Amino acid sequence: HSISAVFKPSWNPFTDVTESDWFYGAVRHAYEQNWILGTSNTTFSPELSTQRGMIVTILWRMEGQPEAAGVRDFTDVEEGRYYTEAVAWADKNGIAMGYGNNKFGPSDPVTREQLAAILYRYAQYKGCDTTAKADLSKFTDAAQVGSYAVEAIRWANAEGLVSGTSDTTLTPGGSATRAQAAVILTRFCQNIVK
Repeated sequence: HSISAVFKPSWNPFTDVTESDWFYGAVRHAYEQNWILGTSNTTFSPELSTQRGMIVTILWRMEGQPEAAGVRDFTDVEEGRYYTEAVAWADKNGIAMGYGNNKFGPSDPVTREQLAAILYRYAQYKGCDTTAKADLSKFTDAAQVGSYAVEAIRWANAEGLVSGTSDTTLTPGGSATRAQAAVILTRFCQNIVK
C-alpha cells in the first residue's frame, strides 16, 4: 500500500477548509464542539450563508439541547426537523423570535444584525455582562441597523464579535456566512461566556 504525501489533520474531513484560511481555527473549534457540522462528509461550505434555524440550533446544542415543550407554533417550523426543538427553546427564552404572522424563517439566511441580536439576548439569558457599547458613528451605514438590533450591534461591535465589513461599513443586513458564524461563535465562547 502507498503512503499519501498530503498531510491532513485528523480533525479535518473538509476539502474546502485549509490551514491558511482566516477561519481555520474557528471552524475546527466549531466542528470539534459539534456546533457546526459539514454540508457533506467532505465539505464545510464556508461561504454559504448561515440559516436562522442553524444559529439557534448551535446555541441550543451549546446549552445541552434542553426540552422546550409548550411554546407557540410557527407555521413554517415543521416537526422533526433538526431545528424544531431549538427554535421552540430560543422562542420560549426570548433569544430568537419570529417575524410575526407565526413565521420564524428557519431556512432564511441570518443577517449580521439578527446574529448580533440573537447573541445579545443569549448572553443576557446566560447572565453575562452586556453593558459594553461601541460608538457606531464611524460606520456610514449605521442608520440602516434595525431599531430592534441597535443595542445588540453596539454591544457585539464593542466586544469584537461583529466588526465592520470595512473601516466605514457594518453591512447590518448582509448575511453571515458559515465561516463568519464559526468565528463569531468561537469568540463569543472565549470572551463572553467564559
